[in-house]
Amino acid sequence: MSKGPDASGRPAPERDGPHDRPEEGPRGFARIWGRAIYPATATSLTCAEFEEYLVPSARTLSDTLRARPFDPTPALAVGGALVAAHCTDPGALPRSLGVVDSYLVRYCAPGAELTAEEGRARCSRIQHAVAAGFAQALRERTLTEQEAVSRAALRAQGEAEKARHASERLFRAVFQGAAIGIGIADMDGNVVEVNEALARMLGGGEHYVTSKKVHEWAHPEDAPGVWDLQGELERGERDHYRVEKPYYRTDGTVVWTDLTVSLLRDAAGRPQYMLALLEDITERRLLHEQLRYEATHDALTGLPNRTLFFERLEAALAERDGASRFGLCYLDLDGFKAVNDSLGHAVGDQMLVAVADRLQTCLTSPDQLIARIGGDEFVALIVDPESQADVTALANRILSRLAEPVRLAGRALPVRGSIGIVDGPVGELGPAEVLRSADITMYRAKAAGGNRYEHADPEADVLAITRHGLTNSLPTALERGEFFIEYQPLVRLSDGTVHGAEALVRWCHPLRGVLGPDQFIPLAENTGLIVPLGRWVLGEAVRQARAWQFADGEGPLRVNVNLSPFQLRYPDLVRDTAEVLKEAGLEPTALCLEVTESALIGADETLLRPLRQLADLGVDIALDDFGTGYSNLSNLRRMPLSALKLDRSFTRGMQQDPADPVDLKIVEGVVALAHTLDLAVTVEGVETGAQAEHLRVLGCDTAQGWYYARPGPPDRLHALSLVDAS
Repeated sequence: MSKGPDASGRPAPERDGPHDRPEEGPRGFARIWGRAIYPATATSLTCAEFEEYLVPSARTLSDTLRARPFDPTPALAVGGALVAAHCTDPGALPRSLGVVDSYLVRYCAPGAELTAEEGRARCSRIQHAVAAGFAQALRERTLTEQEAVSRAALRAQGEAEKARHASERLFRAVFQGAAIGIGIADMDGNVVEVNEALARMLGGGEHYVTSKKVHEWAHPEDAPGVWDLQGELERGERDHYRVEKPYYRTDGTVVWTDLTVSLLRDAAGRPQYMLALLEDITERRLLHEQLRYEATHDALTGLPNRTLFFERLEAALAERDGASRFGLCYLDLDGFKAVNDSLGHAVGDQMLVAVADRLQTCLTSPDQLIARIGGDEFVALIVDPESQADVTALANRILSRLAEPVRLAGRALPVRGSIGIVDGPVGELGPAEVLRSADITMYRAKAAGGNRYEHADPEADVLAITRHGLTNSLPTALERGEFFIEYQPLVRLSDGTVHGAEALVRWCHPLRGVLGPDQFIPLAENTGLIVPLGRWVLGEAVRQARAWQFADGEGPLRVNVNLSPFQLRYPDLVRDTAEVLKEAGLEPTALCLEVTESALIGADETLLRPLRQLADLGVDIALDDFGTGYSNLSNLRRMPLSALKLDRSFTRGMQQDPADPVDLKIVEGVVALAHTLDLAVTVEGVETGAQAEHLRVLGCDTAQGWYYARPGPPDRLHALSLVDAS
């Protein structure tokens, strides 16, 4: 047997008996729904009959919930069906909405038809539609009653004298027995008579209402133009008007009414009285405001949400009078994902609530708004600030308030944030463009180290948008074969012969032309695409080295391939490299993988292990950009290295005679150290013959640079090697 509904309108859980468990689907939902609201109906149906009555409406809600595309309009009829069944008690609608919120998805969209977030969003819009349909049907029924009262009043006036007393008795019965408030005033605005319903509605007796003239019932929240309508009615320029109007009760509280005022004319058509019909809609309005609040505020923090923020931003940007300004601060918490991953989402939610509380204390006027528009994303809006300094001051207040750690889960958690600021006069930008600019600017602040703010820069926005476009194009670029490799020769300084080549990847973008690795490798690293791209480069370079070997019939030319720090952490790096070498038929000794010095600073054994395994296979490992990472030289002994690639910054002073003596000493020391550790030395960026000669005398092993050849297609390298061989 089912328990009765609780205070929220949700029925208590069913028992687990074999005959009491409600079936799934619309009929099961109708059973739950009927039990929740039956006590709030005035129907003559039994409870079972009433549940059966609700089945078509339940099917409508079920179909609406699952429809694709989603359209909540059919749910309007469900609200009307409730009114038709006399479910107009004040508790009927809230209980119905509570049942929809708690049980509709569970009974009518089980399984994986809808995600939890999609189900909640659809239920919210269905609730709105049911409430709207309920209000519309209730209003239409009330209007019908109002018209009946008006007709009765007019009939009472127009009856012949012989039936006057009978008509008056009829009118009096309708007047006093009506469930809605009725008041009659003369054309001077004196309230001459009210019924009991109106007296109760306003919280006082008949004298309290009739002691005031019509215009004394004004309220600060009256709709604009309502008293203009009243003036037109008093002058006989209109016969009726209808508005929603608030009134003060005797205890100071406010009652909201659906007010219809009609002009009563005599037989000659002259205005004689004004008839006011008032329906108490306070609870309906409160429900509407509650639904509106829930639709425009974040459930976790209580802050305005994305919907309300865009409404306020659109209103601010609509003031195109040439003088209006706006300011916007877009905040994203730094490192928030680490909090969720390490401490759990419950602690993450607590941090968001604490941040929201602090952000609200940063506001200094009603023209400022703080909203949560995403997971850990907040935005502050200032309408018409005096200057940019006001917006910057708000950003500084936010960072200052976030500086203090938040105490959660028994520990003090630091809070940092990056802010993008967009401000200035209202222009042609729409809300979406303004928010995008702020978002881009925020990421510039985050890229600069975080815990800071940056101001919007149109040129920087263009660069960021370009980077975003390239990032989106990367996945398909590899599939479409838009990447290619150029090779720059590695030359032995001892005899000038080609020792090998470094493989340098290029992107032939269909719109932007040929792009160098500095323009897309960082993007590939950020998105994880560096792993498949790196494997492709490795495969192409190894196959090309094998092709060179077949072409000259002698020992294989060495090929150098750059290895990203992100590839070092890829668990299948060693296996993939071995497979590529085996498939191409190339000896591992013909491959050299270059790793930047900065990637190995402070490297632990976990990071060095794949390099050791590759070295054990016979693959050479070169430390690229040596001298730029400030690494401990003693670390060179524990790294599985075969060569050092000296950064070009140490050899620029050798491009002409006489060479910079400091550069000579530095390079001489590095070469001596490397050879002591049995490491070869390669120098990049060689541009002149003088530079090449200095490096040869200092004992460097190989070099590369424009002095020998620029990066080019593989056949050019083969031609160069043949020339050297001859």
